[in-house]
Amino acid sequence: MHVFKQFIRSTTAIFMTLLMLTGYAQAERYIYVTHGQVGDSFWDVVKNGAETAAKELGVTLDYRSPAKFSGAEMAKMINEAAAGKPDGIVVSIPDADALGDAIQGAVAKGIPVISINSGEDFSSEFGAIMHIGQSEYAAAEKAGIFMKKEGVSKGVCVNQEPDNVGLTARCDGFIEGLEGEGEVLNVSTDPAQIESAVAAYLKSNPDVNGVLTLATLAAGPAQKAIMQANSKAKLATFDLSADVLQSISQGKILFALDQQQYLQGYMPLVILHNYNRAALLPSENVQTGPNMITQDKADAVISYTKQKMR
Repeated sequence: MHVFKQFIRSTTAIFMTLLMLTGYAQAERYIYVTHGQVGDSFWDVVKNGAETAAKELGVTLDYRSPAKFSGAEMAKMINEAAAGKPDGIVVSIPDADALGDAIQGAVAKGIPVISINSGEDFSSEFGAIMHIGQSEYAAAEKAGIFMKKEGVSKGVCVNQEPDNVGLTARCDGFIEGLEGEGEVLNVSTDPAQIESAVAAYLKSNPDVNGVLTLATLAAGPAQKAIMQANSKAKLATFDLSADVLQSISQGKILFALDQQQYLQGYMPLVILHNYNRAALLPSENVQTGPNMITQDKADAVISYTKQKMR
């Protein structure tokens, strides 16, 4: 019996070694919790980046997001993710007050966390090992400066998520770029409501000749609103879609600020994988944007939107 038990132990050890050498040991497991809803073209690109990295690295990916924007629901998802003790968690931080405790709780369990997209100002405070995204304030300030050079004397920033700290920073930066000559119009994520609200605003404020939207979902409705109000306001937006790029190519939208969100999905897994293997970590946060797409660049980028890479 002793010989038999020793044989079983030896055989098991050899079998597990072979599993590890051949890549069949339990894969690393990572969880994303972001505020982008399913079907949002921007976040579809982020998810595609994450899925591509997971496939290339041979790790398991679990991508989660609330059905609609909710800091409370995201906090619940982060707590649930941390309870499962994954090898890493990737989060966006649109609402620091709602998410701080949940992120710090995950870190306290020894789980490495990377923040993406929103929340750069709170990332290290909450214990994340780094942030991957763009400086929202600086990107929007760049937009305001560019629009001012293009003749915009007064602008409006259309904010579809007023509780999102990243979008608030965008509006602040935009107004700074216009040297204070701007206002904020808070709207919902409903395209019809965005269109009617922007049209009404432009009719009531005929001196406004520049409109900045903060996502592609608002760009189309704002474009219609400008026509409806018989306004000559110039339109620019954050982020890319095939429709936005087509409008830029046709001269209907001045430019789009591209934060290359595919990298916000792809890079965290690569970094977490190597962090867990050998404590490798970039020395600074990674800035994926802004990259300004103007009329001369739009056609070259359109094909990548179909591949969900831009």
